Amino acid sequence: MMNKNQHVVPNGNNWAVKGEGNSKNTRNTQTQKEAINIARTIARKEQSELIIHGKDGQIRQKDSYGNDPFPPKG
Repeated sequence: MMNKNQHVVPNGNNWAVKGEGNSKNTRNTQTQKEAINIARTIARKEQSELIIHGKDGQIRQKDSYGNDPFPPKG
């Protein structure tokens, strides 16, 4: 089973956490920070990726919690 990447996306004036491929938001939050914290927890649990979008919808940052074939050194 593929683990779902978690996206933090703008939702009107608020923010949302959305599992990749889901039609509905997993959680709606008032701040991006809150959405990131929730999405990060889910991504860690599912060993998937956290993808953070800016207000314009463009991808700002990606964090991987899966079995990364090229783990960062250090």
